[in-house]
Amino acid sequence: MSNQLLQIDGTGAAPDLPRPPWIRIRLSANPEVERTRALMRRLKLNTVCEEAACPNLSECWADRHATVMILGSVCTRACAFCNIETGRPDPVDPNEPEHLARAIAELGLQHVVITSVDRDDLPDGGAGQFAESIEAIRRERPATTIEVLTPDFRRKPDALARVIEAAPDVYNHNLESVPRLYKRVRPGADYRHSLALLAAAKTMRPEVFTKSGIMVGLGEERDEVRRVMDDLRSAEVDFLTVGQYLRPTPKHARVERYVLPEEFEEITEEARERGFLLVSATPLTRSSYHAERDFRALKQARDAALGGRRR
Repeated sequence: MSNQLLQIDGTGAAPDLPRPPWIRIRLSANPEVERTRALMRRLKLNTVCEEAACPNLSECWADRHATVMILGSVCTRACAFCNIETGRPDPVDPNEPEHLARAIAELGLQHVVITSVDRDDLPDGGAGQFAESIEAIRRERPATTIEVLTPDFRRKPDALARVIEAAPDVYNHNLESVPRLYKRVRPGADYRHSLALLAAAKTMRPEVFTKSGIMVGLGEERDEVRRVMDDLRSAEVDFLTVGQYLRPTPKHARVERYVLPEEFEEITEEARERGFLLVSATPLTRSSYHAERDFRALKQARDAALGGRRR
């Protein structure tokens, strides 16, 4: 490797490519951003928006949309793309589901996304805390629709069933990347297991919307992305999200390529041709970006599909 490819800081990691003009992070001075932040601190809740350094934080929080991250802020895995701290997690907070329900009520959310760190240290992988959070929200805000973005619950028998029995409106589990790159960017996970998890969720509760997403720009090929789409449709996944990977720190995986906006449009069309009810593929697409709007679109797409079959 030539010297010009080495980081000046001495890490030996190749630097990122310069960000192109279409990757623009929106900042907002809206007072709702600080109100949301203060509420999360007061109720001792974590958000993936902050922990994962999401580029859409200001925009979403200005609209009072925050993705709450349950089960603490320390993950038992170390994915090469993720900014969340890795280490020994804190004990599970038994009051967290009630605090979460209270935050949703105070924010007046009509739709909420709940995610978590990986908790391989727990016998159920944290599935019980997901279920209790769903149940607490239903008691506090019966009309609020609930989307969960869960870990893979690998080697945790019956964990998925516990979550699905609590009846979320949307079940999301991200594949994150193409199979070839798993050992590099998603160690500890298994592509086929994640696919099977999504298929099982739909089998257990056919009416639940299932959702999954990947990042591009990590070195994948377009044909590999197409094969992931085919696999997800074989698992009857309804909603696909595709976004540009952005490197959180120099310690994380390098951005290999910035995908052109027109390529995202091509990916969107290819996904629609494969039968996804909904597709969100843009440079700044993230799992919970515009989640409330997308949930309404999902319902409309399903209604339209069912109406077409009846005719």
